[in-house]
Amino acid sequence: MKPIGYWLNRTDKALTGYMNHMLEEFGLTRTAWQVLNLIHDTPGITDEEVLTTLAANADSTVLNGAIDTVLSCDWANRPAPDRLTLTPGGSRRLTDVAARVDAFRELSTTGISLDEYHTTVHVLERMSRNLETARGTSYSSY
Repeated sequence: MKPIGYWLNRTDKALTGYMNHMLEEFGLTRTAWQVLNLIHDTPGITDEEVLTTLAANADSTVLNGAIDTVLSCDWANRPAPDRLTLTPGGSRRLTDVAARVDAFRELSTTGISLDEYHTTVHVLERMSRNLETARGTSYSSY
């Protein structure tokens, strides 16, 4: 049996690769979609809050690039310096991809019971907290 790190890395690459391919026709990547969702959930969020919240998902260069993308595509705007809000175009973009994202989630959990899914998430969360606590670091969850 391969170790958990192998499966974590492989799963993350599979999730990212599939989502990037699926969202490509909408001009989005997995990271840009995550940024849009975060702005949707937290209107007026700062760039730093985006970077902190999604730090476990991508490094600051990738996240800043995703912020630039959602701004340049007019899916988000800045009502004040360093603040982000969704535009009507950004809201439409999220609505346009919602069915695809739902289908992606269903596909990725095919053959996995809800109990198995919850157990997996809880175990991974505990492992992360164990290691982050020991190291004195923490990533926000999204």
